[in-house]
Amino acid sequence: MKKLSLLLLSLLLLIVGCKKADDNDDPNIIRLETDLEVSDFIWRGLNQYYYWQETVSNLSDSKLDNEAEYAYYLSQNSDPDSFFNSLLHPDDRFSWIVDNYVDLENMLQGISDSDGMEFGLYVECNDQNVFGFVRYVHKNSDAESKGVKRGMLFSEINGNRLTRDNYRDLLFNNQSNSYSIKFSQLSYNQNNQCANIIPGSDSITLVKSRLVKNPVHISKILEVDGKKIAYLMYNQFLGVVDSENKDYNLELNNIFSNYKSENVDELIIDLRYNPGGRINTSINLASMITGQFNNQIFAKERWNSKLMNYWEENNPEALVNRFTDKLDNNIPISSLNLNKLFVITTSRSASASELLINGLDPYIDVIHIGDYTVGKNQGSITVYDYINDSRDKNPNHKYAMQPIVLKIGNVAGYTDFPDGLTPDIIKKESISNPGILGDPEEPLLKIALDNIRGIQTSISQTENYKQIDKPTDKIYQRIEVNKKTIE
Repeated sequence: MKKLSLLLLSLLLLIVGCKKADDNDDPNIIRLETDLEVSDFIWRGLNQYYYWQETVSNLSDSKLDNEAEYAYYLSQNSDPDSFFNSLLHPDDRFSWIVDNYVDLENMLQGISDSDGMEFGLYVECNDQNVFGFVRYVHKNSDAESKGVKRGMLFSEINGNRLTRDNYRDLLFNNQSNSYSIKFSQLSYNQNNQCANIIPGSDSITLVKSRLVKNPVHISKILEVDGKKIAYLMYNQFLGVVDSENKDYNLELNNIFSNYKSENVDELIIDLRYNPGGRINTSINLASMITGQFNNQIFAKERWNSKLMNYWEENNPEALVNRFTDKLDNNIPISSLNLNKLFVITTSRSASASELLINGLDPYIDVIHIGDYTVGKNQGSITVYDYINDSRDKNPNHKYAMQPIVLKIGNVAGYTDFPDGLTPDIIKKESISNPGILGDPEEPLLKIALDNIRGIQTSISQTENYKQIDKPTDKIYQRIEVNKKTIE
């Protein structure tokens, strides 16, 4: 986790200036103090770090010219979520704020209350009813123990049919740790290119509990026409998770050490459900894939003008990210020295996943298979309300922000792909025929294997479903900057 010092001014004079001598017991005054404190944290944090700070008029440095006017401005923006969102640039799709940084820290480390079922949501032909498609199931989860499999469809929660109006409350309200789910069948309308769901009779009850998600979902070596093909399904760019005594960078390195000892000929990395994660882990993975480009530039960063000036004056090297031959603990990286990589993506592949593809592209032949990626070439940091140089967090609230603070591009300077990275071989994932992940006949993996065999794959048309975003999608799609300390 990146450690930051916000350089916030003391709130004491500001708060005292808003109080009357006899108001100490007035609950309204207490509310105003708390609102000012959180709003001040939001404004100053975004003013310091936000990538678009210079183009958002309400984040201008001139706001601090008159302390009384600044305090009044904050008092008119007392709801933290609304205030935060009001300060975002129109081009910003990915910044967010939370009211409990403990939940945020857990999420960034792959820890959550979950039943282990990862799913996408789609709309039926009537454009009103919603159904879920199970993408995969986490190991050692309640969903796995109860037989939930990839490709299953569901349309009812606790006896209620999912619709556009209720799916958020039924699936994401977090008020209960258990819920009943009814499975369904799919009927595809070829003429209208949409889905009709036939409700089934089978249902199960899933229970959420604390789940530690391993980013490596599948690692195996396939034998194809005398070649050894390494296949890695990697679902989150995690690093060291101290609370679990986990070093996922080391675990990933051990996997590549095995690939190296087995003398694999080709590598396929499946990022179809990988929403991103840490820049440092993306660099490590790129270095494991290659090895011949040690210390060359993998990616370049661009921050707002304040911080660009800071880096250029104090540490210009911090603006570049280089291939490496060691992990953070100085353990040598096991590199395959490959000149070609096969990557599988979907419209759920984002951030650090896109960074891996974009960063490697100038150096090796990256065969990109699947769907267009999300289009997130931006990085974020966690901003806390620190109250001193020792980085003690404000005990009066637990708000934290994850604002976009930089854009990141490759060594050639390619940084803007708002519509996502374009695959070399375009093929959307099928709901009616999703296949088994890691199986050589799974449609997207088969395209990669056929390419290795020298066979030209016939790309059949995939069903066209209208997908809807989940409330958590923006939160999970991220590049997390974690290598620098701003003093």
